[in-house]
Amino acid sequence: MPFGVPEIDTRLPGGGLAYGAIHEFAGGGGGTIDGAAAALFAAGIAARTKGKIVWCLTRPDLFFPAIAQAGLNPNRVIFVESDREEEVLASMEEALAYGGLGAVIAELVRLPMTASRRLQLAAEKKGTMGLVVRRWRRQTEANDFGQPTASTTRWRISVLGSEALPVPGVGRPRWFLELMRVKAGECAEYCVGACDDKGRIHLAAESGHGLDTSRRSINSG
Repeated sequence: MPFGVPEIDTRLPGGGLAYGAIHEFAGGGGGTIDGAAAALFAAGIAARTKGKIVWCLTRPDLFFPAIAQAGLNPNRVIFVESDREEEVLASMEEALAYGGLGAVIAELVRLPMTASRRLQLAAEKKGTMGLVVRRWRRQTEANDFGQPTASTTRWRISVLGSEALPVPGVGRPRWFLELMRVKAGECAEYCVGACDDKGRIHLAAESGHGLDTSRRSINSG
């Protein structure tokens, strides 16, 4: 599934995000704002698939208008709430194995290698895209994002200042998007306009907006 941004698609094998694969997303820091951006990025990707979306989580704190603005109609989403992360992993694996879904999203603090391999195999069997949003409860948990997994791609998202407008007002939100890992590809960094109501991003100009580079030092592996 291409992003429609040549600078990004040419970095990805096949020219886009692979179906039948697991992709990871995390905020650029341990804060709520970057974490929300990671969830919205995943929602925008899911919005461009066809079929129902299964979203597995332990904390039912999604803001429906926000994911709708990222292009994902909440009526397409089946939410699966569990008390423990082990149950979230099991729910994601079962949903991927079910087939016929647009995408399966899971919110996780940790993604062990063994668990990620099971998810990858389940995604490959039915050709469903799996999106793992890494959410930290405390800063020390963010270190786990540097551990290896079987995911096909790994992304980190940081919030930037909004795009400038020719008149007073708030422009389109912008993100600093880091492709930290891609199988058979190279890492890259982009400044992009956040997902629109169709789930699409676009390449944005960086001029006039400084990036706090200290936020990029977390989990650089």
